[in-house]
Amino acid sequence: MCVESRKHGFGDQSRGVTLRLSSTDKSLRIFKCLCAHAPQSVRQLAQQTGLSKSSVQRLQQAMDRRNVHPESWFWETEEGRRWFTRLVVATLSIFGLKRGVGVDTMRECLTCLGLATQGGCSPTALRGVMHVLEEAVGKTAQTWEQDGVAHGEVREGIGGADETFLQRMMLVFQDVRTGYALLEDVADDRTYTTWKAWVDERLKALGVEVLSVVSDRAKALMQLAEKGLECLSMPDFFPVVHAIVKSYALVLGRRWRQAHQDRKKAEEALARRQELPQADHDGPAAKALVEARQAEVTRWEEAHHTYRRHVETLSLTLHPCSLADSAPQTSAQVESQLQATVEAIEAFAQRPQLPTRAHAMHKVHKQLPA
Repeated sequence: MCVESRKHGFGDQSRGVTLRLSSTDKSLRIFKCLCAHAPQSVRQLAQQTGLSKSSVQRLQQAMDRRNVHPESWFWETEEGRRWFTRLVVATLSIFGLKRGVGVDTMRECLTCLGLATQGGCSPTALRGVMHVLEEAVGKTAQTWEQDGVAHGEVREGIGGADETFLQRMMLVFQDVRTGYALLEDVADDRTYTTWKAWVDERLKALGVEVLSVVSDRAKALMQLAEKGLECLSMPDFFPVVHAIVKSYALVLGRRWRQAHQDRKKAEEALARRQELPQADHDGPAAKALVEARQAEVTRWEEAHHTYRRHVETLSLTLHPCSLADSAPQTSAQVESQLQATVEAIEAFAQRPQLPTRAHAMHKVHKQLPA
């Protein structure tokens, strides 16, 4: 296996304990011998492969246990073992290390693919491989960084700064254009002094010059850009969109549910009245009430769709390229579209029965010029 296979290879046990890669080599040798010749006895296989009879018998039994699916023969080949290794490593790397998916879920996925019999897929075995992958990724990143700064070239970048709270607080500073994390470390505080010292150390080591920093409006991060790095401080627009959603999404949802409940009650009342003797007298009023409640449902459904369209437009406007023709957008184009969308949201918010959320729109207008 390509990553520390001596410790965490995928061998021929169907249980959760991984074997050394040498066991896989032995199984592969037996499989090739069986493919090249007619079925042979244990003694003949031992002579052909140079293995002991006990090893041949044990490995044959393991191969029989693994041969439970039509495609199982492929995993016994050299190409199949390489593909299996790549599949497991890609699963653990992308879903485990990058997305934080639990090992129990990944084990369930590998089991559904019929791979549990081909290697150690227990949570303990998968955690061991993930630990080796994590170390390998760190060493690879260090090697790339050393190669990148070997020529002394100064590179320009756009920084993105924020704090992440998992088990402990972490300061994260990445290059927005490439997504490469320049800084990701646990910190006891998030003051300007801490940010400045850590970011300066990393930028100096990597030879990076920051042109601008994208962040929320935390004073320490704004000070880091304007004073520490002497560059433009650009606002992260996600908190603004979140503030708008938080201000109106729940209210619209409640109005929509209440309208549906009122319509249902009116329909039930109409059904009960139609069974009474005076149905002809009270029927028109009950039908009018159902129609009115249906009009309210339609009204709030249309309001909900309009609101979702405005928020979607606001989000898509911030892409660096136009989604219609993939052409790069200028600052003037983005500003014009943002201004028009914000004005549409403000007009929408003036509808009756919607609460006034002046602070949310004030936050939007405050960040529009940037």
